[in-house]
Amino acid sequence: MADATTERLGHRLPVKKLFAASVGNALEWFDWTIYATFSIYFASEFFPKGNDALALINTFATYALAFFFRPLGGMLLGRFADVRGRKPAMILTIVLMAGGSVAIGLLPTFDQVGWLAPILLLLARVAQGLSLGGEVSNASAYLGEIAPPARRGRYSAFFYISTGSAVLIASVLGFVLARTMSKADLTAYGWRIPFLLGGVLGIIGLWLRRSLAETEIFEEKKSTARRVERPLRTTLREHPRAVVQLVGFSMLSTLCYYTFFSALTSFAVKTRKADDVDVFLALSIATALFVALQYPLGALSDRFGRKPQLLVWSAATAILIVPLSTLVRPGLPGLLVVFCVGLCLYTAMTSIAPAIMSELFPTELRGLGIGAWYNLTVALFGGTAPLVLTALSDAGLSTLFFWYVAAGAVIAFFVIRTLPETKGSDLR
Repeated sequence: MADATTERLGHRLPVKKLFAASVGNALEWFDWTIYATFSIYFASEFFPKGNDALALINTFATYALAFFFRPLGGMLLGRFADVRGRKPAMILTIVLMAGGSVAIGLLPTFDQVGWLAPILLLLARVAQGLSLGGEVSNASAYLGEIAPPARRGRYSAFFYISTGSAVLIASVLGFVLARTMSKADLTAYGWRIPFLLGGVLGIIGLWLRRSLAETEIFEEKKSTARRVERPLRTTLREHPRAVVQLVGFSMLSTLCYYTFFSALTSFAVKTRKADDVDVFLALSIATALFVALQYPLGALSDRFGRKPQLLVWSAATAILIVPLSTLVRPGLPGLLVVFCVGLCLYTAMTSIAPAIMSELFPTELRGLGIGAWYNLTVALFGGTAPLVLTALSDAGLSTLFFWYVAAGAVIAFFVIRTLPETKGSDLR
């Protein structure tokens, strides 16, 4: 009744609260994305010179290894958020992420310290992996919990508005640096600029997150959360269907994200010989469109439901991903089509991701449930995506990667069909 009254009187978005929550997430993703975006420049700085393809594979292997710390971060920080609160967990994640970014920006090279350089790089990435593992689940839970039931899609849209904005800043920065600096300068020192910038921006994010209030539903359920024994096992024993559903659609979501925002940039430049300026420009334009569509599609899900959007996204991805891959070649028009079509389809899912995930688990298990199973899926399918694409491309089998994504889309389609419609429902 209260929610219906709010709808009639007009709802006022808590812009300051949404911005404070989502700007921290934006900084997390900025730091995470610039690693993949600028890897084509710094790969040879951390590994022996002479084989650029091997150096890039080793750099992406470090990228993938860090992903396997995301489930640990999701479990530890997710449980921390369920017991101690969403706000302190989100403050901790941004400190870890910004610290890792500054460390990478200041690391010595292989020529200076030998194999200590890639070891230090891995340690910095591990800190960021732990951080991001907790960030996604806790920011999703926070947005889902502060939203009125009839507007959860709209509130959820801010999660990927922030993520897309971060990726847009990273890709625009890549475009500007590629346009204004020589490749020799980018390789020598230019790649350090965005990492150091991420550290500076982290201070702003920390200040903003300190102003957040804890969610009411957490305060109501925190005593219940503290009484849960073996919470990870509890998610499997009491909510196995939710776990399978989360893994099923997250598999395709993470493949889409790391294909379009990470793997394709180096693939287009290194394998298909596209101009790096064209790649960064196409990605920047597509990402701006991706950000612009988040809120409208979040609102659409509040009116017509989550499930139809997810079915359209998974079915269209299954049909179009392989044909789109043939357009990854020199020339801006083809690259624009690839990135714009791919990311517009992906928006149907990202605009409502926090709503979908928050609605799967009860409050006392929400942080851990999302954190553990979502991040395990990301580690298996997202963290390995750039590595798999690079390795297959080096073997002359790049087309197989896009069939792999198409297969993931088919699996996700059938998993999504099992989801209940949850628009307008109260969180448990």
